Amino acid sequence: MTRIPRTAALGAAVGLLIGSLVLTVGLSRDEQYQGRVSLLAEPIGRQEGSVAQYGEVVSLTLPALVELARSPSVLQAAAPVSGYSPEELGQRISVELVPASGVARLSVRAASSEQADAAASALGKALVDANLLAPVGRLRPLDTKADVAVVTPDTSLVTGLALVAAVAAGLAAAAIRRSMPSKPGGGTRSVRRALLAAGIQRPVAVLRGDDPAITDRLAVLGLATGRPVRVVPVAPEYSETAEKLAAALSADQNRSGSSVVAVAGRRSQDELTAAAGVLPAEAVLIAVVLA
Repeated sequence: MTRIPRTAALGAAVGLLIGSLVLTVGLSRDEQYQGRVSLLAEPIGRQEGSVAQYGEVVSLTLPALVELARSPSVLQAAAPVSGYSPEELGQRISVELVPASGVARLSVRAASSEQADAAASALGKALVDANLLAPVGRLRPLDTKADVAVVTPDTSLVTGLALVAAVAAGLAAAAIRRSMPSKPGGGTRSVRRALLAAGIQRPVAVLRGDDPAITDRLAVLGLATGRPVRVVPVAPEYSETAEKLAAALSADQNRSGSSVVAVAGRRSQDELTAAAGVLPAEAVLIAVVLA
């Protein structure tokens, strides 16, 4: 299998794993219900001796409903009906104020529709009883019964999140795979296959072109064979590398019957096979340098 298919397979596998994990976790969550009631601020007439104006009281006091809904007195009043402790109920409450309307929406999350209905209704009653807008106004429930809806798990949302997570994870895995340098072992194996295809079965040294000690290594190999070293590029694009290496080794590029060093690339298997196959009978291939 080549590198590109391996990269694609890795990305697909990682994406499938992450997507399945997100989908499983999302769909395995317990169902949650949200009960919602609305309260409307309305005037009750100006009280004798009071200088408070209804509009001023509503604009200044109604925002405090967000904090009042989580106050100990309100939670203590609503908790027995909700089935939660005051602390638990406080964590399940949300309050939304509709701008310039005098309307507040109270929402409570619960494990069942009945509990959500009871908790939201009890919370609304406790806030009405708190008489926050006295003496010029009051809060009146707009709903005789809480509006209850399922809020989690949302199958379409969870599926979408799983798909996004799968694609992101797959692309990230593929990018990481592509950025990783090729393993030396992979180049060595391709060189061995190329030499076998050329009929060379004896051991041949495979060296990296960026090895700082490559000149010394090749010089030692040349001394071991007792023959002059000749550097041969297997393709025109490796000619410059071969010339520099030959100059460093003081190699004779034209002499026959020498110890041959072939300069190739990690993807030039066919060229290496062709070059090794046409070497003279007296030539000995001692090394392949991967440029």
